[in-house]
Amino acid sequence: MGGDKEAVPAKLCDGILVVDKPTGITSQKAIDRAKRWFPRGTRIGHTGTLDPLATGILVLCLGRATRLAEYVQRMPKAYAATFLFGVESDTDDADGHIVTIGAANMPSLAELKEGLRHFEGEFLQTPPRYSALKVGGRRAYAQARRGREISLESRSVTVHRLDIVEYAPPLLRLTIKCGRGTYIRSIARDLGSQMGCGAIVQELRRLAVGHFDLSWAVPLEADEKTACQMILPMVEAVATFPRLTILGTDVAHFRQGLPVAIDRGFDGSAEVAVLDGDGNLLGIGAAAGSRNAVRPLKVLS
Repeated sequence: MGGDKEAVPAKLCDGILVVDKPTGITSQKAIDRAKRWFPRGTRIGHTGTLDPLATGILVLCLGRATRLAEYVQRMPKAYAATFLFGVESDTDDADGHIVTIGAANMPSLAELKEGLRHFEGEFLQTPPRYSALKVGGRRAYAQARRGREISLESRSVTVHRLDIVEYAPPLLRLTIKCGRGTYIRSIARDLGSQMGCGAIVQELRRLAVGHFDLSWAVPLEADEKTACQMILPMVEAVATFPRLTILGTDVAHFRQGLPVAIDRGFDGSAEVAVLDGDGNLLGIGAAAGSRNAVRPLKVLS
């Protein structure tokens, strides 16, 4: 690459960029590589960690859009996964220390279908020991690498859909659509335990985060021009929110954190994306008072 990074228009650095993370690197390493596309000091944050083994959709928030990361994190995620039966590992995937389960019998397709029913809907799941969750203020994976015994509490997760694509023992290929905080490695681990033969994630690819799918993604090998052409407006982070456009002095009032009167009411529990007349996202609002006014929840000034 060449060129002056200051030549990248500042407004391009406030937005959403979807990258296709390759295997073998952490999400933070992917961000470090993406930084070369933008002026020094550009804020970049991701909206959901992918394990080094995993590939696929990593949604980056740039500049002011980093304040919208929480809304992308809420979006459902879709994965294509390959489980390997007959083995276990300390990381619950193929990157860990793998141990073969002696004399393990492969489950039948009927047994798998029945077993997978336990992983649909809302259920309690224990995260992997090697995860980015914090225990006592420190990352679980850091403590696990030091051989420390750690205890991770089970938490409620939701799997919206789980479909078998192919079963060719010892490999099971499936697609999973799930909510925030769901660990595919934990599903493999717990399914293998249930089947009595062990299982790990051998391959994992994130296909989508909300409406962001692979057709939106730029590879990390892309050049600066290509990457900047793929930056999406900040409003895409709240694409499912109702939209409200305000004009004139109301724009300045909203930016100052003041409620703005509107000519229509809306659901008082709803968050709305507030835009100016040019379609630029000003921030997130909610109903105020009689619901014929919108109050700022988050202003992107």
